[in-house]
Amino acid sequence: MGICKIGLIGCGNISAIYLKNLTASRDVQVIGCADIDLDKARSRAAEFGIPKACSVEELLSDPDVGLIVNLTIPQSHGDICLRALEAGKHVYVEKPLAVHPEEGARVLALAEAKGLRVACAPETFLGGGIQTCRKLIDDGEIGRPVAVNAFMMGEGPESWHPDPAFFYKAGAGPLFDMGPYYLTAMIFLLGGISRVTSSAATPIPSRRITSAPKSGTMIEVETPTHIAGVLDFASGAVATLVTSFDIQGEAELPFIEIYGTQGTLRVPDPNGFGGEVTVRYAGKKEWESVPLSFRYDENERGVGVIDLARAIAEGRPHRASGHMALHVLEAMQGLLDSSAEGRHIVLSEFKARPEPMPQGGFSE
Repeated sequence: MGICKIGLIGCGNISAIYLKNLTASRDVQVIGCADIDLDKARSRAAEFGIPKACSVEELLSDPDVGLIVNLTIPQSHGDICLRALEAGKHVYVEKPLAVHPEEGARVLALAEAKGLRVACAPETFLGGGIQTCRKLIDDGEIGRPVAVNAFMMGEGPESWHPDPAFFYKAGAGPLFDMGPYYLTAMIFLLGGISRVTSSAATPIPSRRITSAPKSGTMIEVETPTHIAGVLDFASGAVATLVTSFDIQGEAELPFIEIYGTQGTLRVPDPNGFGGEVTVRYAGKKEWESVPLSFRYDENERGVGVIDLARAIAEGRPHRASGHMALHVLEAMQGLLDSSAEGRHIVLSEFKARPEPMPQGGFSE
């Protein structure tokens, strides 16, 4: 299999772990990186031995680049994806796919028209933790899943992120920032969502940054920061999803629990690749720990890019698909619209649940 040549756009915080893992892979070669701040691109290029640091325009026009990894801020995701596709490049983009479902749909339509691929984070569902959960469900260990509870509740990022203002703009907030991890995991485990409903609020309309270098700066909040949602899955399961930046300290709640007719499955943090998987069977009081039966249990960001590159070469569907990311985006926007409009929001049908990973990971 030939090596896929990659250009990375967006050299902020998250780029370091992607570049660490991608530059260690035999399947891909990072040949350039770009950022609107050229100094950031040069710094990452020097750090990871990347041959080229340049402007976004120069990277997109490079004929040697076959795949763009788009790690820009959420408000730029759709635009950069469209520009990359117009330039004839496949795309892997950080979550969410775009700020609005309409823009996400345009990205997928352009990719189809040009015969190109779009993949989207989060790729954490490819890790050993959630893959083990999928096998337990598929093997009938908890019977038929009937209900789910999922919680992402904590303080906002203004206490630790160096430039957190974008978290409080449209297309971010706890739902669009962290919701994709939870929704992607649940869709991978249970299939598509048929309708959603919610209540959403903005209890703290302005936030003070307490992290360097912008400590003391105020942020005006432009998106809801506490969303309590209900998701109806096409399979019949009903889920509760709460995402919040308004909880002081850590709420002692499970990340995701799936309740089946024969037992309960506790899914590890969907923002990670590994974690502990536990099951409590019907009639039992104690939880049983289940060993992970799949690879990739560390911080493996980049494995979705590698899966995309391998899928292109092998002529098979890639797992972190743009179609699943659009379903996630429609669900998130539906939750906001439901609260604003006071009604259920029916989603487009989704059938393309990804195949599980090979238990031994990718062969070299």
